[in-house]
This record gives sequence, C-alpha cells and structure tokens, in this order.
Amino acid sequence: MEVELFEQHIVTTERHSSKGNQLKWKDGEIWYKADYTGYEGLSEYIISNLLKKSSLNSEEFVIYEPVNIRYKNNVFTGVKSNDFLDDDWQIITLERLFKEFYGKSLYETVWKIQGIMPRFKFMIEQMERITSITDMGVYFAKLFTIDAFFLNEDRHMHNIAVLINEEKKFKLCPIFDNGASLLSDTKMDYPLDEDVFSLLKEVRAKSISTDFDEQLDAAEMLYDDTIKFYFTQKDVNDLLDSITIYDKKEIERVRTIIFNQMNKYNYMFQKR
Repeated sequence: MEVELFEQHIVTTERHSSKGNQLKWKDGEIWYKADYTGYEGLSEYIISNLLKKSSLNSEEFVIYEPVNIRYKNNVFTGVKSNDFLDDDWQIITLERLFKEFYGKSLYETVWKIQGIMPRFKFMIEQMERITSITDMGVYFAKLFTIDAFFLNEDRHMHNIAVLINEEKKFKLCPIFDNGASLLSDTKMDYPLDEDVFSLLKEVRAKSISTDFDEQLDAAEMLYDDTIKFYFTQKDVNDLLDSITIYDKKEIERVRTIIFNQMNKYNYMFQKR
C-alpha cells in the first residue's frame, strides 16, 4: 500500500526518542510514521500483530500496519495506525506529569534511587498518587515484559504516557511506540551486516535499569502474571512472509530475533 501525504498533515509532538524523531503525519483519524533509523515500522507491525495473540485485550495496545509514504519527492517505508484518542482525552508523558506535579525530572529522580525494585516501587507509588490509577504497577509490568521480549531500547519517561482529559481525570494509555525494538536501528547501532547474536548482547533498556531482565524480574516479583503469549513460529512466519515493503535481510533478522526470544522466554507462552 502507498499513501501520499502533504505538508498540512505533518505533526510534531512533545514525545521524543533518544535516537531522534521520526516524521509523523495525521490525515483524518489515521496516523502515519516514517522509518528514521532503519526498520522501525516493521517492528511496530510485527509486535502489535503478535500482541493480538497474547493475554492483552485489544484496547490495551495500538495496531500498526505497514505502508509506503510518499511525501514531497521522497517515498518512506513506515506504518499507519488509528487515532486512539476519544473526545477531550490527550496524551501526557510521565516525565511531563511528574515535572508539573513536583517541579523536577522523573527520569533524573528515578535514576538517583539505588536499586531496581526501589525505583520500580517509586514509579508505581508516584504515578498512582498523581493519577489515582490503581493498576499502574500492572501496566508497567506489562510494558517491561513487552520490552524484554522484543528488546525495546527506547522506553523511557519521555515516551511512557497516560491519558488526561479537561477535568484532570486520568486513564491508562494503550501501549504504543515499539519501533525501537528488534534491533531496528540499522543506521547507527545495529548494522545489518553484523552478527545478530553479538548485537543482541549490546541492547540496553532505559526505564529503571539498563538490563531488560532486571526490569522484568522486578515486575514478575510484584505481579505474578504480566502477559502470556499464544503465538507460534508459524504465526511469526505468516506475518513476516506477508511483508512486501521491507528488505529480505531485515525480515530475516527479525525472524531470527523473535525465534531466539521465544526460546529464551518460553515460560511466557501458553497454548490455547
């Protein structure tokens, strides 16, 4: 699929990545994102469609579909998704929310705390205090599970968010922005011609630890069941084999990574 977008569709947001910002557009109720460092769109598509075969409800995450985006004289690979904001609800990042409430950075405050579990508990307590959302901890645990499995190296306080309305009421935000997963940054950090298993050792988390498994351990210690996966290798193959806009090397790398993670985290899987 290809779509043509124009300057009036360009959107800038306060949410930002440590790797720079993707071009984003909105046309009607559809959002579009162009790939910036590699195959972010492929990661968004695969992850969101695999999450359909998990214990998450469909309202808990955003679905992305691959698309070629024509803009001015360029054609970008990327993804599209439906706008999930209803009525007067808006996205607010945890970083901005904490700063408005306390006048200081959540990211800096969390990382000054010694120990992964104290950091995790601090995040839960502060966000539940500010938002009155009682299941923030479960939400964070789900994020950390997804990030560990799919190796999302760009989940930090500037792009974890909740929803707020004009009455200053809050609710959980659907899980989105998984593009910096599955070693998608081929321009800088994870070139396609390097050994994927060597690169897997270099990926770092950014939420409350640089180690994905430390974050996951903290989540699983407080919450018995975070997410269960039901997808199979055939499901992965079917999704990847249906992609036509990405390079074969990119597709095969993603296949290798997901199969590796399925083996590593086999306890997360259940048959239905």
